[in-house]
Amino acid sequence: MLVTAGPRAPKLVGIWIFGSAAWVFSMVVLGGVTRLTRSGLSMTDWKLTGSLPPLSEEQWLMEFDKYKQSPEYKRVNKGMRMEDFKFIYWMEYAHRMWGRGLGIMFALPFSYFLHKGYITTRLGVRLSALFALGAGQGLIGEPESEYVQPRVSPYRLAAHLTSAFAIYCGLLWTGLSVVMPEPPAESVVWVDEAAKVKRLALPIGLLVGITAISGAFVAGNDAGHAYNTFPKMGDTWIPDDIFSMKPLVRNFFENTSTVQLDHRILATATLLSIGSLWCASRRLDLHPAVRTLIGSTMGMAARRVTLGISTLLSYVPVSLGTAHQAGALTLLTLMIFLNHSIRRPSPSLVKALRSASA
Repeated sequence: MLVTAGPRAPKLVGIWIFGSAAWVFSMVVLGGVTRLTRSGLSMTDWKLTGSLPPLSEEQWLMEFDKYKQSPEYKRVNKGMRMEDFKFIYWMEYAHRMWGRGLGIMFALPFSYFLHKGYITTRLGVRLSALFALGAGQGLIGEPESEYVQPRVSPYRLAAHLTSAFAIYCGLLWTGLSVVMPEPPAESVVWVDEAAKVKRLALPIGLLVGITAISGAFVAGNDAGHAYNTFPKMGDTWIPDDIFSMKPLVRNFFENTSTVQLDHRILATATLLSIGSLWCASRRLDLHPAVRTLIGSTMGMAARRVTLGISTLLSYVPVSLGTAHQAGALTLLTLMIFLNHSIRRPSPSLVKALRSASA
């Protein structure tokens, strides 16, 4: 048990952890909107403890003058109007302050539950590690000056997104473990059949995560605009310039053609893998909840691929691009639920099930 102090405590702690996970989900979506609207470099002066936004027209003019000295304004947004600057500024400000709000929303209940003795040492260490990882999020995503067009480094963007996904998955898995200490297992047959699914579900879950992270390199390199055709990339299946960068490894992370091709291959492999899992599971005697999760995962994978193709063909509009990223996290959510539901029950539960079936 991860939570003590009576039957009511797990419910309260679970609600708090799931609420924190939902907040992280919204952070990822808001971060996607910030990236797609190119708002990430709009704030030129930001303290680690936070900053007040401009509160008067004079302060807005001062802030705009600072932005006019930035490489992004000089090379990309020269001639931008004040109204447009306010929009990208508020987008980035909202993203940063939403993250600080998450820190408060997480820390205060955490302190309360620790004080009440609800949280065991094991759970406390796990949550502390997730909190520390979240606190470090603000140190990632700074601008790099080596690019012709100023932008956040794709490596930093990928690290930022990977960290957010890790925090989200950690919170979601922990919350599920708090409210559901044992997986749904009411017979030995269901336990044994779930073990067969687990051999496929775990690597597929990792593939879903890798595919989502590859999307960060697509966004970071603006690779979504490299080829807006499908299934071919332009007039060919494989572009001629996919190995044009030296050293060779840079092609996989910085070459826009290769980055988009990699993402297409990973997305296709993800869909086929989940489809194979769904087909294999139809021949197994599984708990109804597990079967429903597999079906939902299959449906979400198909919708996400369809949404990704629509986003590409539409030249990556903000609405579709945001929905595509939210879909990636939703698919990962379903894989977390599935893997948590098919984990091995405790030895005591397995023994009781075997005794009941004898």
